[in-house]
Amino acid sequence: MFSLAQPVSHTLEIRKSRFIGCVEPISDRAAAQQRVAELRAQHPDAAHVCWALLADGHSAAVDDGEPSGTAGRPMLEVLRHQQLDGVLATVVRYFGGTKLGAGGLVRAYTDAIAQALLQAERIPVVRQRRLHCELPFAQESTARRLLEQLGGDLLAVSHSHCVLVDVRLEEAAAEDFLEQLQRVCRGELIWTEAED
Repeated sequence: MFSLAQPVSHTLEIRKSRFIGCVEPISDRAAAQQRVAELRAQHPDAAHVCWALLADGHSAAVDDGEPSGTAGRPMLEVLRHQQLDGVLATVVRYFGGTKLGAGGLVRAYTDAIAQALLQAERIPVVRQRRLHCELPFAQESTARRLLEQLGGDLLAVSHSHCVLVDVRLEEAAAEDFLEQLQRVCRGELIWTEAED
Protein backbone atom coordinates (compact mmCIF):
# COMPACT_ATOMS: atom_id res chain seq x y z
CA MET A 1 0.00 0.00 0.00
CA PHE A 2 1.07 3.55 -0.76
CA SER A 3 0.04 7.07 0.11
CA LEU A 4 1.19 10.35 -1.43
CA ALA A 5 3.94 12.71 -0.31
CA GLN A 6 2.00 15.89 -1.23
CA PRO A 7 -1.03 17.11 -3.19
CA VAL A 8 -0.82 17.11 -7.00
CA SER A 9 -3.34 18.45 -9.50
CA HIS A 10 -3.95 18.20 -13.24
CA THR A 11 -6.45 20.07 -15.43
CA LEU A 12 -8.19 18.60 -18.48
CA GLU A 13 -10.34 20.44 -20.98
CA ILE A 14 -12.89 18.37 -22.84
CA ARG A 15 -15.47 20.07 -25.11
CA LYS A 16 -15.15 23.34 -23.21
CA SER A 17 -15.71 21.64 -19.82
CA ARG A 18 -12.79 22.01 -17.42
CA PHE A 19 -11.94 19.14 -15.05
CA ILE A 20 -9.49 20.06 -12.26
CA GLY A 21 -8.31 16.76 -10.77
CA CYS A 22 -6.41 16.65 -7.50
CA VAL A 23 -5.00 13.79 -5.44
CA GLU A 24 -3.72 14.40 -1.92
CA PRO A 25 -2.83 12.59 1.29
CA ILE A 26 -5.63 12.65 3.85
CA SER A 27 -6.14 10.97 7.22
CA ASP A 28 -9.86 10.17 7.35
CA ARG A 29 -13.39 10.89 6.10
CA ALA A 30 -13.88 13.97 8.29
CA ALA A 31 -10.71 15.57 6.91
CA ALA A 32 -11.82 14.65 3.37
CA GLN A 33 -15.23 16.28 3.85
CA GLN A 34 -13.56 19.41 5.20
CA ARG A 35 -11.25 19.54 2.16
CA VAL A 36 -14.21 19.13 -0.23
CA ALA A 37 -16.00 22.00 1.57
CA GLU A 38 -12.88 24.15 1.06
CA LEU A 39 -12.87 23.32 -2.66
CA ARG A 40 -16.56 24.29 -2.95
CA ALA A 41 -15.74 27.63 -1.32
CA GLN A 42 -12.73 28.18 -3.65
CA HIS A 43 -14.77 27.29 -6.75
CA PRO A 44 -18.28 28.73 -6.16
CA ASP A 45 -19.07 28.74 -9.91
CA ALA A 46 -18.15 25.08 -10.47
CA ALA A 47 -20.96 22.77 -11.57
CA HIS A 48 -19.69 19.80 -9.54
CA VAL A 49 -17.09 18.87 -6.92
CA CYS A 50 -16.89 15.08 -7.13
CA TRP A 51 -14.64 13.03 -4.87
CA ALA A 52 -13.41 9.61 -3.88
CA LEU A 53 -11.62 8.50 -0.73
CA LEU A 54 -9.59 5.51 0.40
CA ALA A 55 -8.39 5.95 3.99
CA ASP A 56 -7.69 3.42 6.72
CA GLY A 57 -10.04 0.78 5.34
CA HIS A 58 -12.84 3.25 4.59
CA SER A 59 -13.94 4.35 1.14
CA ALA A 60 -16.32 6.90 -0.33
CA ALA A 61 -17.43 7.82 -3.85
CA VAL A 62 -19.50 10.98 -4.36
CA ASP A 63 -20.94 12.01 -7.76
CA ASP A 64 -22.19 15.45 -6.56
CA GLY A 65 -25.04 15.70 -9.06
CA GLU A 66 -23.36 13.95 -12.01
CA PRO A 67 -25.26 10.86 -13.28
CA SER A 68 -24.90 8.02 -10.77
CA GLY A 69 -21.69 6.04 -11.10
CA THR A 70 -20.01 8.39 -13.63
CA ALA A 71 -17.65 10.31 -11.31
CA GLY A 72 -17.00 9.12 -7.75
CA ARG A 73 -16.92 5.38 -8.45
CA PRO A 74 -14.51 5.59 -11.44
CA MET A 75 -12.22 7.85 -9.39
CA LEU A 76 -12.32 5.36 -6.50
CA GLU A 77 -11.40 2.52 -8.86
CA VAL A 78 -8.31 4.46 -10.01
CA LEU A 79 -7.20 4.79 -6.35
CA ARG A 80 -7.81 1.07 -5.72
CA HIS A 81 -5.99 0.04 -8.90
CA GLN A 82 -2.98 2.14 -7.83
CA GLN A 83 -3.01 0.43 -4.36
CA LEU A 84 -3.38 3.73 -2.52
CA ASP A 85 -4.53 4.40 1.03
CA GLY A 86 -4.93 7.66 2.92
CA VAL A 87 -5.69 9.46 -0.35
CA LEU A 88 -8.46 11.84 -1.41
CA ALA A 89 -9.20 12.30 -5.12
CA THR A 90 -11.27 15.34 -6.12
CA VAL A 91 -12.39 16.73 -9.45
CA VAL A 92 -13.84 20.22 -9.74
CA ARG A 93 -15.87 20.47 -12.97
CA TYR A 94 -16.77 23.66 -14.77
CA PHE A 95 -19.49 22.79 -17.31
CA GLY A 96 -18.73 23.99 -20.83
CA GLY A 97 -22.24 23.67 -22.27
CA THR A 98 -21.82 20.32 -24.09
CA LYS A 99 -23.02 17.10 -22.51
CA LEU A 100 -20.42 14.32 -22.60
CA GLY A 101 -22.67 11.31 -21.98
CA ALA A 102 -22.07 8.66 -19.32
CA GLY A 103 -19.05 7.13 -21.07
CA GLY A 104 -17.48 10.53 -21.68
CA LEU A 105 -17.93 11.51 -18.04
CA VAL A 106 -16.39 8.25 -16.77
CA ARG A 107 -13.37 8.80 -19.06
CA ALA A 108 -13.01 12.46 -18.05
CA TYR A 109 -13.12 11.81 -14.28
CA THR A 110 -10.86 8.75 -14.57
CA ASP A 111 -8.33 10.62 -16.74
CA ALA A 112 -8.24 13.69 -14.48
CA ILE A 113 -7.23 11.54 -11.51
CA ALA A 114 -4.94 9.19 -13.47
CA GLN A 115 -3.05 12.17 -14.96
CA ALA A 116 -2.62 13.78 -11.52
CA LEU A 117 -1.32 10.47 -10.13
CA LEU A 118 1.32 10.28 -12.87
CA GLN A 119 2.95 13.34 -11.28
CA ALA A 120 2.50 12.22 -7.66
CA GLU A 121 5.28 10.92 -5.43
CA ARG A 122 4.16 7.69 -3.75
CA ILE A 123 5.33 6.74 -0.28
CA PRO A 124 4.85 3.35 1.44
CA VAL A 125 2.16 3.24 4.12
CA VAL A 126 3.55 2.00 7.43
CA ARG A 127 0.78 0.72 9.70
CA GLN A 128 1.13 1.52 13.39
CA ARG A 129 -0.39 -0.10 16.46
CA ARG A 130 -0.93 1.54 19.81
CA LEU A 131 -0.87 -0.76 22.83
CA HIS A 132 -1.75 -0.29 26.49
CA CYS A 133 0.27 -2.72 28.63
CA GLU A 134 0.17 -3.66 32.31
CA LEU A 135 3.31 -5.40 33.57
CA PRO A 136 5.22 -6.12 36.79
CA PHE A 137 7.47 -3.34 38.18
CA ALA A 138 10.55 -5.54 37.69
CA GLN A 139 9.99 -5.61 33.91
CA GLU A 140 9.67 -1.86 33.27
CA SER A 141 13.31 -1.39 32.21
CA THR A 142 13.09 -4.48 29.98
CA ALA A 143 9.97 -3.08 28.29
CA ARG A 144 11.68 0.30 27.74
CA ARG A 145 14.81 -1.31 26.29
CA LEU A 146 12.79 -3.60 24.03
CA LEU A 147 10.65 -0.70 22.81
CA GLU A 148 13.78 1.29 21.94
CA GLN A 149 15.34 -1.69 20.08
CA LEU A 150 12.19 -2.11 17.99
CA GLY A 151 11.96 1.60 17.13
CA GLY A 152 8.72 2.22 19.03
CA ASP A 153 7.50 5.29 20.89
CA LEU A 154 6.78 5.41 24.61
CA LEU A 155 3.64 7.56 24.87
CA ALA A 156 2.88 7.36 28.60
CA VAL A 157 3.96 5.59 31.80
CA SER A 158 2.18 5.45 35.14
CA HIS A 159 2.51 3.36 38.27
CA SER A 160 -0.26 1.87 40.41
CA HIS A 161 -0.51 -1.81 41.41
CA CYS A 162 1.78 -2.42 38.39
CA VAL A 163 3.46 -0.44 35.61
CA LEU A 164 1.10 0.91 32.94
CA VAL A 165 2.68 1.86 29.60
CA ASP A 166 1.18 3.17 26.37
CA VAL A 167 3.36 2.50 23.33
CA ARG A 168 3.17 2.88 19.55
CA LEU A 169 5.07 0.62 17.13
CA GLU A 170 5.00 -0.45 13.51
CA GLU A 171 2.60 -3.37 13.05
CA ALA A 172 5.31 -6.05 12.61
CA ALA A 173 7.36 -4.73 15.53
CA ALA A 174 4.28 -4.72 17.80
CA GLU A 175 3.92 -8.51 17.48
CA ASP A 176 7.61 -8.92 18.33
CA PHE A 177 7.30 -6.57 21.30
CA LEU A 178 4.31 -8.42 22.76
CA GLU A 179 5.83 -11.86 22.20
CA GLN A 180 9.15 -11.00 23.86
CA LEU A 181 7.54 -9.07 26.71
CA GLN A 182 5.08 -11.90 27.37
CA ARG A 183 8.01 -14.33 27.65
CA VAL A 184 9.92 -12.06 30.09
CA CYS A 185 6.79 -11.34 32.17
CA ARG A 186 6.00 -15.07 32.42
CA GLY A 187 2.31 -14.60 31.68
CA GLU A 188 1.85 -11.52 33.89
CA LEU A 189 1.54 -9.13 30.94
CA ILE A 190 -1.93 -7.75 30.24
CA TRP A 191 -2.32 -5.71 27.05
CA THR A 192 -5.06 -4.14 24.95
CA GLU A 193 -5.20 -2.23 21.68
CA ALA A 194 -5.49 1.48 22.40
CA GLU A 195 -7.24 4.08 20.25
CA ASP A 196 -5.09 6.77 18.65
